[in-house]
Amino acid sequence: MENLSRDIATLLGLAAVFGFLNHKFLHLPRTIGLVLIAMAASLSALAIDALIPGWGVGPGLRAALIEIDFTAALMNGMLGFLLFAGALHVDLAQLAARRWPIAAMATGGLLMSTAIVGGGIWLAFELVGQSLPFIYCLVFGALISPTDPVAVLGILKTAKVPASLEAKIAGESLFNDGVGVVVFLILLAMATSDAGHGSGEAIDAMGIAILFLREAVGGAILGLAAGAIAFWALRSIDEYNLEIIITLALVTVTYEIAHLLHTSGPIAVVVAGLLIGNHGTRLAMSETTRNHLTNFWTLIDEILNAVLFLLIGLEVVVISMEPGLMWVALIAIPLVLGARFVAVAVPIGLLGLWRDFTKGAIPVLTWGGLRGGISVALALSLPAGTEKDAIVTICYAVVVFSILVQGLTISRLVDRVVPKDN
Repeated sequence: MENLSRDIATLLGLAAVFGFLNHKFLHLPRTIGLVLIAMAASLSALAIDALIPGWGVGPGLRAALIEIDFTAALMNGMLGFLLFAGALHVDLAQLAARRWPIAAMATGGLLMSTAIVGGGIWLAFELVGQSLPFIYCLVFGALISPTDPVAVLGILKTAKVPASLEAKIAGESLFNDGVGVVVFLILLAMATSDAGHGSGEAIDAMGIAILFLREAVGGAILGLAAGAIAFWALRSIDEYNLEIIITLALVTVTYEIAHLLHTSGPIAVVVAGLLIGNHGTRLAMSETTRNHLTNFWTLIDEILNAVLFLLIGLEVVVISMEPGLMWVALIAIPLVLGARFVAVAVPIGLLGLWRDFTKGAIPVLTWGGLRGGISVALALSLPAGTEKDAIVTICYAVVVFSILVQGLTISRLVDRVVPKDN
């Protein structure tokens, strides 16, 4: 408990200081500024350690970060709240109107990207004279292919994206992370099974199908059921403090039940959030409650976003700087972008035979598909070994490029390729 209290105090203190510095001097979007300043602070600590080894600044920071379980903090702590807060503000009518492109990119597009990235990374390792088992290359493809809803929704707040494109980007990012986690779990089970030369039990096609249905479909059903119960409770009272507590309970209890049932917690809270954000706020709440609820979840979203992106910036001290891995990481950046282009262009190209899309949709959806904390958390959750060290390093390079470069330039791309009248 003492360590937890210290960790929370440290992270909130750093988020406040770095946020203040960004607001006063850099004037960057808050999430991007926090990543940049945190990275600069971490690299400065490593530089001090290299110049004055006796101070032990680098090892001390590394030990402190290792003590904070990034994967548990995000996947079992912050993620449910962040996804629910994001889903509350998504227009379900806009989402439903674009359900086919969103579904195609979140499933078929994600699987295509996983295969392309996996094959490309395997070749990249061969090119630099190293090796990574092909199944682990596919594991990397699965964890890096989903766009991160936290990063995407954070950037969409500052980018002037047309409503039609914003609905596609937000909707896909909310659902493909849940699908991506399911694909990641399936591939990781294969990698650690007897067939993958691991120590776990073998997994067959029927096992894969059952795992997918249980995680994805089960998560959606759980989210609908939990959201419906919360909707009934909210509609039967008019007390905004209690109604906010009900939404908090909805997130925490739904996520915990999903964990116990081995269904997808992210998908469950997204579905529940869409239900409450669209029908709940309109049909089950007074205007006073609606305003308080919106302000509360906006504040939760801002605080947790600040802590998450601060952690992403600080995690630079735990990655391997081995030269061969650095070359593979550099190759991975355009490879992931290329795979994202295919994952967007193929579904939209096929669906474009029956319907029209906003001009510039493909480049905006490609460049706006940011990667973030979920990819890092999944990489850090891998079993210890050389495979994990390699994947964490490559994943971190792609995520940092995505947040800093793509995040800072998406608005300019939108201005250039999307007609003003959209």
